[in-house]
Amino acid sequence: MIIKTKAQLDILREGGAKLGYILRKLGEYVEGGTGKVSTLDIENRARKLIKESGGESASLNYSPAGAPRPYPAVTCVSVNDEVVHGIPNEDPKILKEGDVVSIDCLLKYKGLITDACITVGVGDVSDEDKRLIKSVKKALYTAIDIVKPGVTTKDIGCVIHDIARKTGFSVPPELGGHGVGESVHEDPFIPNVCNKDKGTVLREGMVLAIEPIFMAGESELKLLPDGYTYVSRDGKKSAQFEHTVVVTKNGAEILTASEEY
Repeated sequence: MIIKTKAQLDILREGGAKLGYILRKLGEYVEGGTGKVSTLDIENRARKLIKESGGESASLNYSPAGAPRPYPAVTCVSVNDEVVHGIPNEDPKILKEGDVVSIDCLLKYKGLITDACITVGVGDVSDEDKRLIKSVKKALYTAIDIVKPGVTTKDIGCVIHDIARKTGFSVPPELGGHGVGESVHEDPFIPNVCNKDKGTVLREGMVLAIEPIFMAGESELKLLPDGYTYVSRDGKKSAQFEHTVVVTKNGAEILTASEEY
């Protein structure tokens, strides 16, 4: 757990605003991209936007613990049954009408990292897929609303899990949010389920990436041979939203906000 200084928070606000803009532009690009946009196109556009922002990717060539190789892209683009960490530039996919696409991106700006994810539908998506996207987005903002000093990471997980249950979706218990800022993954782990563990008490100045993930079917995951992409075992779709926030005495300040997401 790292408490960020005022100077660090000022940089994270700058970087977070840039990341929010990048994801908004990518989301707009994907929503109208039926039959014309590939996951590689998203990756290439993200690289251009990151360069224009004055920052750099924090995911390209990143090697998380246990990974078989460095991550090869600046985005994770997960389509339909791909739950997280879809690699966009290896065996690229052409997006089709009705696809559900999650775009996760990490921006390093002036040495500090913010992390965010959006999920969008391509063209005209089904009512059930719209409900999936709306529900997980609601879970993110409901969880952010309770963030303040003294709240625990368990409290966040319970809020997310409760919305999943009420809306009829499942949550993969292995996946969750985390601290962020000086590195990609910092303590504490932020569950998306209501664990028995008491969790970590939040303190003013902590910076967190909160990232609920909902699955339309069962919560079982399968890791693909690429070493990164997790898919749903039953082939059902999933959706994810994520913001980087700072814990303030008055609640949470969203660092990666954008006009649309």
